[in-house]
Amino acid sequence: MDLTQRILELSQYGYFCSQILAILLLETTGEENPKLVQAMAGLNGGVGFSGGVCGCMTGGCCLLSYFTGKPDDSQYDSPHHKPALAEFTRWFTEEMELEYQSIDCRDITKGNPAKRVQYCPEIIAQTYEKCIEILESKGFL
Repeated sequence: MDLTQRILELSQYGYFCSQILAILLLETTGEENPKLVQAMAGLNGGVGFSGGVCGCMTGGCCLLSYFTGKPDDSQYDSPHHKPALAEFTRWFTEEMELEYQSIDCRDITKGNPAKRVQYCPEIIAQTYEKCIEILESKGFL
């Protein structure tokens, strides 16, 4: 099954952008973490379905932080943490501004469920691929 088909399948199960990104990452790493998937629901629809910053941008930052962020009291962020986030957010902002003139869910989808079906799977796929590219380039995958 290709990436777009998997995204569409997950959306048919009722998952949205950030959750789909988490599920894809967990499938890639062979892990299970239902609580992570559940927590990522708070980023869907532009942070709590407010229409704010696209859940793919915030979700992508979470995917990168899953590997690069501070894991416990005795450790620090990876030295790659902030550079990985900067690279990703710069890329995401440039891509979304170019294509949709905004990084906000409400502007990208215009509040129209048909636009969500039309645009979101591709945005999710691009986001996932970019996160994987960054993680691979930094030696995390």
